[in-house]
Amino acid sequence: MDFTHEKYSVLCKELLNSGYTIQTVREYFSSRPDKAYAILRHDVDTKPHRSLNMARLEYRMGISSTYYFRHTREIFNPQIIKEVADLGHEIGYHYEVLSKEKGDYPRAIALFVKELADFREITEISTICMHGSPLSPYDNRDLWSVYNFRNYGITGEAYLSMNADMYYCSDTGWRWDKKYKVRDHLSGNKEFDARTTDDIISAIRERRVPSLYLLVHPGNWASNRSEWIIGWGKNHIENAIKSIVLWRRSF
Repeated sequence: MDFTHEKYSVLCKELLNSGYTIQTVREYFSSRPDKAYAILRHDVDTKPHRSLNMARLEYRMGISSTYYFRHTREIFNPQIIKEVADLGHEIGYHYEVLSKEKGDYPRAIALFVKELADFREITEISTICMHGSPLSPYDNRDLWSVYNFRNYGITGEAYLSMNADMYYCSDTGWRWDKKYKVRDHLSGNKEFDARTTDDIISAIRERRVPSLYLLVHPGNWASNRSEWIIGWGKNHIENAIKSIVLWRRSF
């Protein structure tokens, strides 16, 4: 079955065996490697305990990656955030303040400052990443058309600050292609034909992707059969809703 911890372990092993330099987002901003590399990013949109399980899996494999946590009642769990950081992973802020404040820019930046400070009471935060908020009419990245995130001690944004010459793939909707992506796009990035995790693994093994940027949502990956069945049903419902959103926005 795809989108299980077992399958994710195979993906990570292939990255390691194929000689890719695995980096966090923060490491990428500081080094900008010129050899084969893979950036591993996790958006913690739901089920924060699953992020801890994935962080432990990566730790056992000697991998450090980036985890972006939302600031919501369900997700903002200081204990889990600290445990993930203590395993050697980067913690980032998964902001959605423009959506929360319904397009009010002054209120949104004030909320950004407050929520960023909450995260920094737990651990270092130097990179940020917008949350797509697919049902909202507001794109949270637009906040930086008015303000400058570097004024708040942020070195980069996980969409806006990336080079365009990398292959970006996201597991949104239990698929690696763009069919159900509402805002999960990296401007100008390269593409290759990947629908399943096995497609990604084959591309890595054959070295068809020298620069790879993977977004993996821990909440999408199951550790047992019951989690997988629930996830399958949940993603089918969410994908149906996203199809309607994408259809309405096409007019």
